[in-house]
Amino acid sequence: MNVGRALDQIAEIHQHLAKGEVYRGYRPLPMACSGVAGIAAAAMQPPALGWHDPIGFVLYWSGVAIVCGLIASSEIVHNYLVHEGTTERRRTRRVVGQFLPAMVAGALVTLTFLRVSPALVATLPGVWSLFFGLGIFASRPYLPRASGWVALFYFAAGVGLLWLSPTPVARSPWSVGGTFGGGQLLAALVLYWNVERHD
Repeated sequence: MNVGRALDQIAEIHQHLAKGEVYRGYRPLPMACSGVAGIAAAAMQPPALGWHDPIGFVLYWSGVAIVCGLIASSEIVHNYLVHEGTTERRRTRRVVGQFLPAMVAGALVTLTFLRVSPALVATLPGVWSLFFGLGIFASRPYLPRASGWVALFYFAAGVGLLWLSPTPVARSPWSVGGTFGGGQLLAALVLYWNVERHD
């Protein structure tokens, strides 16, 4: 038997087993903290930073997204670097790899909207929410089943914000911060209820 083929088969078995287990890298506390940070960012958005400054709006919320992403993934990164073995690291890469393409697509759409027409920035809160929901849906095979409700929340919020994009509701800082904060707090609750209580 070919050693390379045997290793491929072992990797395939690992992949199938990984889909049957809930990934425990996402933790409720960092998730909740990222949600609180998103809500705080909505409350602190400077009044001058509105739709008349689309580049400033995108830069502000991109910075907030980076900070919140660092907060939410802090325990994943720490465990990856300090505690996880080869198998756990492979699993972490697989789960994060399911989520990242949606985030990259969201970033590319954002840059395209800014280049094509700054007026399209009004639709970005809905677009961002849709992509975030899609990222969670893509990761769902490795997450608790109830995470589908979190993805659905982001997806429904995204559709609603796109529908309302020409109105003042979608132009509020709460369209981004409130949606993200609420979704992250819901995700923290799902993680606590389905993972943390059983650890």
